[in-house]
Amino acid sequence: MKIFVASEAGFCYGVKRATKAAFEAAASAAGPVYTLGELIHNPQVVGRLEKVGVRAARDVADVGTSTVIIRSHGLPRATVEALAAQGAHILDLTCPTVKAVQQRAAALTSEGYEVVIVGDRDHPEVEAIAGYAGPAAVIVNSEEEAAAIPRAEKIGVVMQTTHTAAACLRIVAALLDKAPEILIFNTLCDATAKSQKAALQLAAEVDVMVVVGGRNSANTGRLAEICRGAGAETHHVETANELRAEWLEGVAAVGVTAGTSTPDWVIEEVVAKLKAWSLEGGEAARSKKRTP
Repeated sequence: MKIFVASEAGFCYGVKRATKAAFEAAASAAGPVYTLGELIHNPQVVGRLEKVGVRAARDVADVGTSTVIIRSHGLPRATVEALAAQGAHILDLTCPTVKAVQQRAAALTSEGYEVVIVGDRDHPEVEAIAGYAGPAAVIVNSEEEAAAIPRAEKIGVVMQTTHTAAACLRIVAALLDKAPEILIFNTLCDATAKSQKAALQLAAEVDVMVVVGGRNSANTGRLAEICRGAGAETHHVETANELRAEWLEGVAAVGVTAGTSTPDWVIEEVVAKLKAWSLEGGEAARSKKRTP
């Protein structure tokens, strides 16, 4: 069995930057360090952060005046202002790409545009963007939802950075008759787009795809959808422990990709286990051939 790893897989710049800074903050802070929600959508990284003292808080009041990390997905403006008002020491690790979308959404609102955010309504990145766009912002995640919004004089569109280009194109097309003036900004993350493209290419060339990453990671879930759409039998796992040997019976080639919040060491463990099984299978086949 041959094993291939996608040319673009694992940590993106924003996640790598946030994770490194969070560990550094834990080592240097005099008191406790908090994040509001998980720093990134990867349970293994979050677990390691907890071991060095970075705790996930649920509410602004829980952090007091301690160091609080703004996670890579960002936080709504009102939440950041509340943290500052109570004297928290803020370490802003919002992904620069996400930060740019927040600023774009705020600017559109100030210029009188009705802001439409294309993305997952319950995703923390989208919630943060909406917090900058203001209460009138509309979130849509399907052509049907886009078609249902009321007409306006002018509409400004931004996109969740980890969405797929194909889905965004379909949704934006449904918005085109909603206003005489529409500004559409392609705010998709380049790293995510490259990861999706590499996964699609690999999935078309192998029998089975293993997609590695947190089950709460939107971009990892989309990678799995893309691989299934390409025709490959696809399995989404968080760690090597979830791999099943029966998935690989009779398989000539398996591909591995990972979400942008998946660290290298988790990917390496998955690949190492697949390689071990491949070698075991090869030895068993050779032994069988030598049996008289």
